[in-house]
Amino acid sequence: MAELARVRTWAEALIALHLDASWTFRFDAAKTRAGLCDHAHRRISVSRYLAARFGDDEIHQVLLHEVAHAIAGPRAGHGERWRRTARELGYVGGRTHDGPIAVERATWVGTCPGGHEHVRFRRPSRPMSCGRCARGYDPAHAIAWRRRSGTGTPGAAGGGREDG
Repeated sequence: MAELARVRTWAEALIALHLDASWTFRFDAAKTRAGLCDHAHRRISVSRYLAARFGDDEIHQVLLHEVAHAIAGPRAGHGERWRRTARELGYVGGRTHDGPIAVERATWVGTCPGGHEHVRFRRPSRPMSCGRCARGYDPAHAIAWRRRSGTGTPGAAGGGREDG
């Protein structure tokens, strides 16, 4: 598990090495994505929740991924320019994060009649049924949702604040 102080040091070093002084780093409260490159604010951020559960190598790859976005530019997406830039930096991962999410931070927990548990970070806006029990919506497999206590503002994505 990566220590957040060390993650910040790595991020700031990568920014200093590859970007100009207008770029900054911060931790954010994301629960399903590991990192973000915000071109509008010239900021790279990493989920404090996921950084705390990732190993050093995994979080270093997240930082390389986001720095590659910053270098490649806002229109590069995950296209060839970004892939080439990422490879040059030493990034070896895929286009998106496919590791664990911070399910323990999910505000809404649902259970279907078959006992399968489902989590959501925002309150479901319409009835849902269990995809493991039936294809398509089936009221016989409707998910009953309950708000998990102590997870933030009602209806919000789990609360939390950004940290600079």
